[in-house]
Amino acid sequence: MVRDLTGKHPGYYEAILQLRDVSPEITEFAKEEIKRIGLRIAKTVKLKNGVDYYLTDTALTRSLGRQLQEKFGGELKFTASLYGQKDGQDIYRTTVLFRGIHFKKGDNIEYKGEKYTVKFLGKEMMLQHEKTGKKMHLKYKEMKGIKLL
Repeated sequence: MVRDLTGKHPGYYEAILQLRDVSPEITEFAKEEIKRIGLRIAKTVKLKNGVDYYLTDTALTRSLGRQLQEKFGGELKFTASLYGQKDGQDIYRTTVLFRGIHFKKGDNIEYKGEKYTVKFLGKEMMLQHEKTGKKMHLKYKEMKGIKLL
């Protein structure tokens, strides 16, 4: 549930959801979820490779990032930067980066010269070797060497 924002200025935000290299389907899903849970968008910035949503609740923004990763697979990063202090407490603004991938569950890919099938996408991806059937877990930061077949 979103906190009461009475008294906050219209541009108030606590977190930024950055969507990079994502399909229109993912962008639409994110917009619908933001609307469904009642998050207010303070600002939207469109970029050539994605979009930034400035949102009013850090916890819900982080949760939305996890939902995107579980549903579509992709790289997810959380960062926080010190914004200021209020009553002696540090106030942070959070950035949630979700970077999409160019393949989905069930696709055949090539990784380090070997052919695999994508079995699972979540925090990591699970690949199954085409010939041996051996399964391996791969982190999204290692996906630069993956080619879609």
